[in-house]
Amino acid sequence: MNRPQYILQPVNPYFITFSLAAAFLLNLVPWGRLVGVPDFVALVLLFWNVHQPRKVGMGIAFMLGLLMDVHNANLLGEHALAYTLLSYGAITIHRRVLWMALPVQTFVVAPLLVGAHLVPFVIRLMTGAAFPGWSYLVNGFVEALLWPIASFLLLIPQRRAADPDDTRPI
Repeated sequence: MNRPQYILQPVNPYFITFSLAAAFLLNLVPWGRLVGVPDFVALVLLFWNVHQPRKVGMGIAFMLGLLMDVHNANLLGEHALAYTLLSYGAITIHRRVLWMALPVQTFVVAPLLVGAHLVPFVIRLMTGAAFPGWSYLVNGFVEALLWPIASFLLLIPQRRAADPDDTRPI
C-alpha cells in the first residue's frame, strides 16, 4: 500500500478512438504465421473495458470483432463473439482489477485474453477447419505479458497535470 496513487484526469474520447484505431491498424500488419504476435485490438479493448467500461462497451467490441473477421476473411462473427465475451468478462471484474497492483493484474487478465483466443480456436474446430496447433493459444499469454506496458502507455495522457506547477505535488 506504499505505492504512489495518481489522480487521473478524465480520459479524452478522441484518445480512446485513436488507441483503438491504432490497435486495429497494428492487427492489419501481415505478420504471417508468427507465434507470439499479440492481438492488439483485444489488448487495447480489454484495457478500455477495465478502465472506462461506460465509454467502451460490448457494442464497440462487437463492431471491432466484425471488422477483424472481414479483414481476416474468417467466419463472420467469430472474433465478434470473442471480443464481446472478452468485453463482458472485463466489465464484470473491472472494479476488482483496478485495486490490484499491475503485476497481479497480469495474472487476472490472462484467462480473459487466452479465452479470447480460445473462442475462435473452438469455432474453427467445430466448423471442420484444420487443427491450427496449440501454439495458437500462446498469443493470449503474450498479450498478458504486454498488459503492464499497455497500461503504462495508455494511462500517460491521463497522468499529466492540466496546469503544471512546481509547488504542487499532484
